[in-house]
Amino acid sequence: MSDNDQLRDVFDAIADPTRRRLIQLLSEAEELPLHELTSQFEMGRTAVSKHLTILKEAGLIMDRKVGRETRFKLNAAPLQEIQDWVAFYSKFWSTNMLRLNQLLLEEEEEL
Repeated sequence: MSDNDQLRDVFDAIADPTRRRLIQLLSEAEELPLHELTSQFEMGRTAVSKHLTILKEAGLIMDRKVGRETRFKLNAAPLQEIQDWVAFYSKFWSTNMLRLNQLLLEEEEEL
């Protein structure tokens, strides 16, 4: 699924702690069925399914049917958008902290 095909924003999809936990669980396994994912939460199958749908709409997971069972797998590629965004601001803060450090050193020398 390309970025243009995503139905939901990746940032929106990871905003919820339940969805971040689902991503974590799927990152630790190659593939998990719905019943195993549901057993990790204190909520029903329908609620977990709604969270999985949001992740799927963002392109973060893929699913496939195996008989009557639905299995889910992580697709981490869309997380690159988040990493790129964080990296940009990391450089911003790093640069500003270096400037602040330089300013403090200059002030210290003046004393």
